[in-house]
Amino acid sequence: MVLPHTLIKVNENVVEDLIVKQLVEMEEGYSNNNNVHKTTDLNVNLNNASREEVPSSEKQRLASLDVFRGLTIALMVLVDDVGGIVPAINHSPWDGVTLADFVMPMFLFIVGLSLALAYKRVPCRISATKMAVFRAIKLFVLGLVLQGGYFHGVNDLTFGVDIQHMRLMGTLQRIAIAYLVSALCEIWIKGKDDVVKSEFSLFKRYRVQLGIAVLLTVAHTALLYGLRVPDWEYQIQTGSTSSAVTGKTFLSVNCGVRGNTGPACNAVGMIDRMILGTQHMYARPIYSRTKQCSIKSPNYGPLPIDAPSWCQAPFEPEGLLSSIMAIVSCILGLHYGHVIVHIKDHKKRIMQWTIPALVLLVLGFIMHFSGMHFNKVLYSSSYTCLTAGTAGILFAGIYVLVDVYGYRRLTFVLEWMGKHSLMIYILAACNLLPIFLQGFYWKNPENNIFRLIGIKS
Repeated sequence: MVLPHTLIKVNENVVEDLIVKQLVEMEEGYSNNNNVHKTTDLNVNLNNASREEVPSSEKQRLASLDVFRGLTIALMVLVDDVGGIVPAINHSPWDGVTLADFVMPMFLFIVGLSLALAYKRVPCRISATKMAVFRAIKLFVLGLVLQGGYFHGVNDLTFGVDIQHMRLMGTLQRIAIAYLVSALCEIWIKGKDDVVKSEFSLFKRYRVQLGIAVLLTVAHTALLYGLRVPDWEYQIQTGSTSSAVTGKTFLSVNCGVRGNTGPACNAVGMIDRMILGTQHMYARPIYSRTKQCSIKSPNYGPLPIDAPSWCQAPFEPEGLLSSIMAIVSCILGLHYGHVIVHIKDHKKRIMQWTIPALVLLVLGFIMHFSGMHFNKVLYSSSYTCLTAGTAGILFAGIYVLVDVYGYRRLTFVLEWMGKHSLMIYILAACNLLPIFLQGFYWKNPENNIFRLIGIKS
């Protein structure tokens, strides 16, 4: 005989498992509304979108989201592999933007968009919160392993890292932070009315989330331009690494300024040096490709004779202060997901995406030409607006092509990449696949598969 309290316990476990399964499915890009039509007339598609709800067993994956994610991962692989050869698409050494500088914000935008689908309905906020925290921790730890210095590079078959010099922040760590904050906002902070009847009611339902994004932007701007950066120093290895005392030189950087956004005396670097420590920051800073620090600028190269003292200082491109605006990028992506959740008409969706995107683009250019320059490393407000607006327009275009017109064959490769984005990132962008392949060689490490096919390792 089964006791009543046992049945209750079993039912609770089943319900919790179903909740977790539903959240996982929707976070991968599933939508449980059947409003994607395939016709040859765009006006028919936009004006006659279905509004009927279908059972949860008939979940349909949002193809445009997968294609957008796949396009972003393809851009990342492209700029990582070709950026060193074609500097025009490599990361900007400091102010300004290039193709590579759009990759990270687009990932964050996609994370926010996916979260809106994942937490469309949250039967149990506690379970959803536990799942979000667990996923963020896994992503953060994975980032520590892949980008913390454990792997020593493509041409080095050794591995292992001194914890005293482990890099603490990185791409996945930043995504984990933005993911967690945005997920908590979506789980706990939104209006109670499920029915959104107009654009105003959509804004009203999520006004607190948008308010948080504004507050984070104000806080970031206030700290970036309001904090005074004092003089500071760092040490570099100049001799043999076998000695713990000799072979190290201290270099001083003179600052004593407030509101500076140059490479040496900005608040972003100061906060990272104070909290993380230079030994836990990225040792090959992006600004070492500037004209002041490289005779081969915009590529890496030897230092000029009159190079300033800060050229060899570590700098974290995914730092703590700049990650505040990364959260804003994620929250802006949430809005685009909310449009999918609450608005069923294609035409209205596209309008709700393109208008805010255009506003963000205009706002970004206004700030840039007013002195708040586009800067990926500092994650400036103008950079946030520019990249979020670009991502919004790009996603709207992909949505029309894939989910309205139904041209899936043209984008099936990108769609597949979008479904396996984390695997591709780990294998390709983090060089895990080349490192693995170079581990198999004949007699000497140089005789590996890359040498066999004509690629120098």
